[in-house]
Amino acid sequence: MTPADVLYKYWGYESFRECQLEIIESVLDGRDTIGLLPTGGGKSITFQVPALMLDGVTVVVTPLISLMKDQVDNLRERGIKAGCLNSSMSRAETRLCTDRINLGLIKILYVSPEKLARKEFRQQLADWDIRMIVVDEAHCISQWGYDFRPSYLNLVELRKLFPSAPVLALTASATPDVVADIASKLDMKAHALISRSFSRDNISYIVRHTDDKEAQLQNILAKTAGSAIVYTRSRRRTVELASKISEWGMQANFYHAGLDSHEKTERQDAWKSGQKRIIVATNAFGMGIDKPDVRLVVHYDLPPSLEEYYQEAGRAGRDGKPAFAVMLASQADKALLKRRLNEEFPGREYILMVYERACNFLEVSVGRGYDRVYEFNLTAFLRTFDLKPAPTLSALRILTRAGVLEFSENYNSRSRVYFLADRRELYDLSLDMVTDNVLQSLLRICSGVFADYIPLDEVRIAYAAHCSPQQVYESLLLLSRMKVLSYIPKSNQPLIYFPTSREEPRHVVIPRAVYEERLARATERMEAMRDFVFGSQECRVRHMLKYFGELNAGDCGKCDICRLLSHRLDAGSLESKIDAVLDRLSADHPDGIPMPVLKENFTPATLHDAIARLRIRMDR
Repeated sequence: MTPADVLYKYWGYESFRECQLEIIESVLDGRDTIGLLPTGGGKSITFQVPALMLDGVTVVVTPLISLMKDQVDNLRERGIKAGCLNSSMSRAETRLCTDRINLGLIKILYVSPEKLARKEFRQQLADWDIRMIVVDEAHCISQWGYDFRPSYLNLVELRKLFPSAPVLALTASATPDVVADIASKLDMKAHALISRSFSRDNISYIVRHTDDKEAQLQNILAKTAGSAIVYTRSRRRTVELASKISEWGMQANFYHAGLDSHEKTERQDAWKSGQKRIIVATNAFGMGIDKPDVRLVVHYDLPPSLEEYYQEAGRAGRDGKPAFAVMLASQADKALLKRRLNEEFPGREYILMVYERACNFLEVSVGRGYDRVYEFNLTAFLRTFDLKPAPTLSALRILTRAGVLEFSENYNSRSRVYFLADRRELYDLSLDMVTDNVLQSLLRICSGVFADYIPLDEVRIAYAAHCSPQQVYESLLLLSRMKVLSYIPKSNQPLIYFPTSREEPRHVVIPRAVYEERLARATERMEAMRDFVFGSQECRVRHMLKYFGELNAGDCGKCDICRLLSHRLDAGSLESKIDAVLDRLSADHPDGIPMPVLKENFTPATLHDAIARLRIRMDR
């Protein structure tokens, strides 16, 4: 079958979009390939079609569990053998998926980068017939990108396992520097770069300068029909704005990372189905949001980079119909961008202070803590040391990137366990009766604990071991301290894991690549954003495309800059014509204008007055 045959058989399309077939043919030829497609450009087709044509399994690395599930469900509905493996799956679900792979019943396997980070899982992968590796949202692997994720750096290890399998890296937002970094991080020697213009002809990009954002928002939402997304930078503001919009008589809800998974799914589904026309969200409402008929995206607050703005604005008009991306900007936003940058990159002294105080808060002494996981009550920590949330969270994330500690912001996590010792070592353990019963029950009930972290139900273990859940908890903590296993208890609190023992602050190393280089790049992105909003007088689209390396783009004719320019040109042309008529009339009729021309007792003076008023209107 040809790619066109596969496309028609499973999707019913008779032709590919721009660049799709070129990318497909490149990977089918065995070439490493980087595909740059705009949001809504049909990235999934570029790997799903060749996956069905190749023997063996295609591994797709994607950062969002919700996206995995949606993709797998959609593929299965089309009769395509697909599955996924991630940390949220139960033991039974994981086993079923691996069994299906072993039986050759899965062609496309979605995995999370965190899953690939585990050496044991990569060893399991080595036994499978992997024929293609796909890295979705590939900009996440680049430290120059706006959404860098350290877990993506492990992907090069996957590449080493299957050196003959072509790698396809896909992204919708990457500057030339990021593209080069993607190729380097994935060890692409000679790769094809296939790109489609980032231009979205159906989207009108508009910047509204205003000091009354609420009034502007109300006016825009009232005048634009259809589904809408309103982006803001704070969780609190999502709640406030959703309430305001509801007061204006429009159906709205809010969405942010602090909601539990059930609430997120419920609110996303209500918006997708049209029960709620408007959703007010932070950038947590991001990758994986695929609703084709979004007519309007409003940025109530300025995003920190053009990459992020392009990604979020690009969620409008994926059906190809006209849509609007409106940014509301005030003069105060200039200073706010700089302040947010300072919060994202607090000084080294502040970062080391947060490290020391976090260790003290967790009662981890110098030389201790290695391979331990601690619940971290962030609210209590901030209150205890009178710290501001934003720079403190940034400091913890920087420490995570530096490998000093691992700060997990995953809320409502299930208990998980993973064995560090092998089975033979377990026979030599000297344990009390309760702990031994817990251990034996754990081995009987839970499979896969020697390969990866698996979800754990302490109540079930307690029932099998004839003890209380509290005794199970204490026994697992004891076994964790003995390095028999790693136990992460169920928690609605963030977690801190120490990959190394606690050090004195003066000995903590934060590499330049983690701090100074990322700060320099973030500063460049911030300045580019500020120039886009406040400094540039060129077409919005042309400005953005230039940022993404497209230097020869023309004006879009639809953005606020193009419209203003067109208005001025039209106004100037009209004014010139009026002046010419007046000059002629004045020359031909110094005492007045003949009646065929002049109606309703107009005189040259009143005509001049009318034209003056017209000019004032045009200047506005």
